Amino acid sequence: MGDSQYSFSLTTFSPSGKLVQIEHALTAVGSGQTSLGIKAANGVIIATEKKLPSILVDESSVQKIQILTPNIGVVYSGMGPDSRVLVRKSRKQAEQYHRLYK
Repeated sequence: MGDSQYSFSLTTFSPSGKLVQIEHALTAVGSGQTSLGIKAANGVIIATEKKLPSILVDESSVQKIQILTPNIGVVYSGMGPDSRVLVRKSRKQAEQYHRLYK
């Protein structure tokens, strides 16, 4: 019996005692590119690898560094769709914070 039928939930153990969804997540993390952020006295330096999955992908369409607000930036090294969701939520949260406290 394969573990694939037990990969529908984060808390479902397979008969072999594995949390299959967690293993999938760890595999995805291991395949991510390196990203780095350095705080300096007068700013920050953000760098990341930009490996294209295929030569058919336009390099300008892949953006690993995003600006959330004029003072906040983010870099990601995982999957593009996941980062777009997180960036969208972060921008919304920053906007709510700005409306409440500024």
